Amino acid sequence: QVQLVESGGGLVQAGGSLRLSCTASGRSFSSSAMGWFRQAPGEEREFLAVVNLISGTTYYGNSRFTIERDNAKNTVHLHLDNLRPEDTAIYYCAAGLGTATVGGYDYWGQGTQVTVSS
Repeated sequence: QVQLVESGGGLVQAGGSLRLSCTASGRSFSSSAMGWFRQAPGEEREFLAVVNLISGTTYYGNSRFTIERDNAKNTVHLHLDNLRPEDTAIYYCAAGLGTATVGGYDYWGQGTQVTVSS
């Protein structure tokens, strides 16, 4: 069984930064990509970024954020810079084929809350 565990969320003031982390575990973990999404109350889950774990190729849905991989630790990080109150949401890590849609992922983390105060 594959597990994804996110960390790094919290409360930050507008203009601040956070680094989210997601670590994958499980003997069967062989996904080719890991990505990040977020979901605000009443909204659809929104694609943010994905990284191919083999090639390192990245693709973004939000240019203010940066995704980074650490293959040695089966971990990806999402750097959130210049945060705005509208970035407040639950941020989810996912693993799978790696697309900009929810359907491209087989495994999901439990989510980590990011709250940006004005």
